[in-house]
Amino acid sequence: MAFKGFALFSIVVLSIFASSRSEETETKEFVLTLDHSNFTETINKHDFIVVEFYAPWCGHCKSLAPEYEKAASELSTHNPPLVLAKIDASEESNKGIASEYKIQGFPTIKILRNGGKSIQDYNGPREAPGIVSYVKKQSGPASAEIKTAADAAEVVGEKNVVAVGVFPKLSGEEFDSFIALAEKLRGDYDFAHTLDAKLLPRGDSSVTGPVVRLFKPFDEPFVDSKDFNGEDLEKFIKELSIPLVTVFDSDPSNRPYVASFFDSSATKVMMFVNFTGESAESLKSKFRKVATSYKGQGLSFLVGDAEGGKGALEYFGVEESQVPLVIIQTPDSKKYLKANVVVEEIESWMKDFKDGKVAVFKKSQPIPAENNEPVKVVVAETLDDIVLKSGKNVLIEFYAPWCGHCQKIAPILDEVALAFKNDPSVIIAKLDATANDIPSEPFDVKGFPTIYFRSVSGTVVAYEGNRTKEDFISFIEKNKPTTSHVEDTTSSTKTEEPKKIDASDTKDEL
Repeated sequence: MAFKGFALFSIVVLSIFASSRSEETETKEFVLTLDHSNFTETINKHDFIVVEFYAPWCGHCKSLAPEYEKAASELSTHNPPLVLAKIDASEESNKGIASEYKIQGFPTIKILRNGGKSIQDYNGPREAPGIVSYVKKQSGPASAEIKTAADAAEVVGEKNVVAVGVFPKLSGEEFDSFIALAEKLRGDYDFAHTLDAKLLPRGDSSVTGPVVRLFKPFDEPFVDSKDFNGEDLEKFIKELSIPLVTVFDSDPSNRPYVASFFDSSATKVMMFVNFTGESAESLKSKFRKVATSYKGQGLSFLVGDAEGGKGALEYFGVEESQVPLVIIQTPDSKKYLKANVVVEEIESWMKDFKDGKVAVFKKSQPIPAENNEPVKVVVAETLDDIVLKSGKNVLIEFYAPWCGHCQKIAPILDEVALAFKNDPSVIIAKLDATANDIPSEPFDVKGFPTIYFRSVSGTVVAYEGNRTKEDFISFIEKNKPTTSHVEDTTSSTKTEEPKKIDASDTKDEL
């Protein structure tokens, strides 16, 4: 499972890798527009169709639109034509479809096969050439057959990670297991198969199989495995498809590895350094040696260019003045920071981390000097005091400054707060989720705005109602305990573990 916090980190990755957009000049629209009236009928009659779930106000959707249209234009000339479609998932009449496809942010792109019976996430590029290449590949078989050396050169290449199965015959238990995994992972990895290992560019050419040869442009040039158990083979491909040290910079060829790194469930060890600085090479060299020494211990390593990755530094809540730095994030979202690190400190600090001697680092905005507005400002350092251990009934909005719906809801929450100004048991609060760390329990923040109510009794409920003053007030009145209950439970709630009530939801922006 990927880190919850890294769902939001995709914003940073997209912004760093964003390319310039040219103006759209086509008058004909090649992207097929869908809505509730034609969605099912259209999907049912296509064996292969790509659908973007978007919102008109979403900034990332606006950036994608011209690239998506260019790709649709080119793919329309494919034989047979490949269709790109879109649906406004924020439109009230289309929200049922968005819910059915579990859309939690915009844009979300799905690949639908066999009349919608098979659904796959689109994990490819967001520029027209990359979209075209990815969609063409996805429209074909999950594993391409290599029959000639020219086929092998095209499939394997010099910069690709490709899993190639070598088999004595294209049937049998091992072959079926390989093809099944190729279907399962086709959105993220490239697969091929052959009857002749002599056609492959690297590795023992005398093997007859069955064997899986994973080709890589980093670390070892290839690795073989004869384990065709589904889970073991999947683990083999996923773990070895990530470099020992992933490079995070503006080089497009590194994008897939960065995505795989952040999708990994391993503890992430990241060093950010100015790649043009005097000490960059010595730092990177030492970091790689440390990564090698911890290989196989559940840690993934990444080195990022601080100069080109300022958005990443902002995401982690660190300053440029702290570079070079090493930051670690564990699967439970805890962070550990070593700022202004020097070569001699990397190894010893990593040992201290493994020995549990490094304190947790928390990203937080400064505590406001004054907090007198109707809606109280919460930061990571005050989340306990104002929300979790305040002995109050708290409605809290997790927002992003750039989120259009968050801006729209702000004056409404001001009115709600004023409505409860004479009720000392109720607090209306807000927290900038892009600038503060949020505990994954009891809050599950995957989009903006996300709103929760924590009662004085410790129950945590996700708000899923309409965003009107009256609906918010009604919700609070319904979920807050009576006055006598508040008086009886205030002291105990300061140490009580919150009880979370799950609710499915569709967030507005990611």
